[in-house]
Amino acid sequence: MSEEVSAEILTTHILDLAAEGKRLDGRGPDEYRRVSIEPGFVATADGSALVRIGDTAVLGGIKLEPGKPFPDTPNAGVLTTNAELIPLSSPTFEPGPPQPGAIEVSRVVDRAIRAAETIDLTRLCVTPGEKSWVCYVDLHVLDHSGNLIDTAALAAVSALAHTTVPAKRFEVGEADYPLEVVHYPVECTFVRLGDTIMVDPTFDEERAAQGRLTVATDEMRRVVAMQKGLVGAFSPDDVKDVVRRAFRHGDRHRALAKGGGSE
Repeated sequence: MSEEVSAEILTTHILDLAAEGKRLDGRGPDEYRRVSIEPGFVATADGSALVRIGDTAVLGGIKLEPGKPFPDTPNAGVLTTNAELIPLSSPTFEPGPPQPGAIEVSRVVDRAIRAAETIDLTRLCVTPGEKSWVCYVDLHVLDHSGNLIDTAALAAVSALAHTTVPAKRFEVGEADYPLEVVHYPVECTFVRLGDTIMVDPTFDEERAAQGRLTVATDEMRRVVAMQKGLVGAFSPDDVKDVVRRAFRHGDRHRALAKGGGSE
């Protein structure tokens, strides 16, 4: 049996199960896999966190370097987010320049961080127009078993929440200080499988899905960002339901992002 035929049979089975409100791994439509966060995973980083959702694993690392503000934001530091999908994490990833999937993950995570104003970039400005901190958020996918966006977003926010600004490394007489995280955005991803909308899709469910919707919420009960993927549609009622579910899951995951641990 060819790989293409096997994938088609698996997709049909996933859709048949979804029609009954069931999933291959036994979860319900609105149930996440086990979520665990280990902050401070990389001792040499200024901040880091290893996040797992099921078997999907993403390592978030923060590095702060002295730099220069952008001309149009002379009173603010610089934030840049990058995702790396290394081939060993999935047979679908290839070596070389960033693939569309990596670009999408980094952009969706970056958008949520910026829209929620997770960190106050003006606090990273040292001398207006001349000197500021550049905050690099690097996301390394170690194992791709589905739902990279949610895992990467948790890794980024948790790493930021456990970051120390290395002031004394670059300025004589200065003392290191914790990076202040103002808001905690959490992203929740849902996929349409037939008429059923499932949260936290596995790799196989993503391949079978007709549509994907990611909702980023924060502790202020705000929807700070949304991202639509794939070709399937979501009705206004679907979106309202997804947002309601995203708030509920987000509240739990925010607590983990702040302190680490698992659920």
